[in-house]
Amino acid sequence: MIEEGLFKQFPVDSVYGMHNFPDLPEGHFAIKAGAMMASFNCFKITVAGQATHAAMPHLGKDPIVATAHLITALQTIISRTVDPAQAAVLSVTQIRAGNTWNAIPESAQLKGTFRCFSPIIEKQLQSAISGLATTLCKSFGLKATIEFNPENPGYPVTWNDDQAAQLCTQVATTIAGKNGVELNPEPSLGAEDFAFMLKEKPGCYIWIGNGPSTGSCLLHNPHYDFNDAILPVGAAYWVKLTETLLAP
Repeated sequence: MIEEGLFKQFPVDSVYGMHNFPDLPEGHFAIKAGAMMASFNCFKITVAGQATHAAMPHLGKDPIVATAHLITALQTIISRTVDPAQAAVLSVTQIRAGNTWNAIPESAQLKGTFRCFSPIIEKQLQSAISGLATTLCKSFGLKATIEFNPENPGYPVTWNDDQAAQLCTQVATTIAGKNGVELNPEPSLGAEDFAFMLKEKPGCYIWIGNGPSTGSCLLHNPHYDFNDAILPVGAAYWVKLTETLLAP
C-alpha cells in the first residue's frame, strides 16, 4: 500500500492501530512509547546432497542428517552469540525432505524466522545463520544455499511515537480507567506489518485485552477465539481517539 502511494494519495498527520491480545485482562489496554513489537525476518536454507537408496547410505550424501544437526545448531545462535540483555528469538518452522520410504533424498529444506528489536542484532543474526549453515553443511560434504526473506520483505520494528503514545494513553484511560491501562508493557517478539506505516508517519499501535488464553486460546493457534465482549470497548476507544484528534 505504501509502495503504491498510500500516503501520497491520502495525506495524513498520524496513524493508529490496535490488536487484541490474549492473557491481557478483558477490555484492558496496553500502551508504550518506543518498541512495541519486534522486527521480522525469515530464512530458507536448502541443503544439497546426493540421493541414494536408504539401504546404501554410504553411496550418497544424506541431507536429512545434516539438516537435523543444523536445526539443533541454529538454536545456539541466540543462546551463545547474542547478548543475553538483548531480546531475540530464532525459530525453525518448516522442514521438507524426501517423498518415499526407501530413498535418501537429493536435498532437504528448512525455513524459519528470527526477530529482535535492534538493527545491529538483526545483522548479527543474519550473518550467524549464513556462517553456521555454510560451515556445518560443508563438514558433512554438503552445500547449503541460504536465502533471506525470499517470499516477503520482512517487517521493521513497530515503533510508537512518544507524543502519540501519550495521547492514546489518555484516551484509553477515559475508556477503561486508570487501572485498565497497562503502561510500558514488555514488547512482544511478534511482528506487525503496521510497522511500515509507523516508519512513514508518527503514531501508536496498542493492544486490547482478549482475556485468558485458557484452552490454547493463543494467537495463531487453531483454538483461538476472539472475545466478542471487547468489541464495544475497542469501538469506544476509536470514537474517543477520533474526537480528541479532530477536536476544534
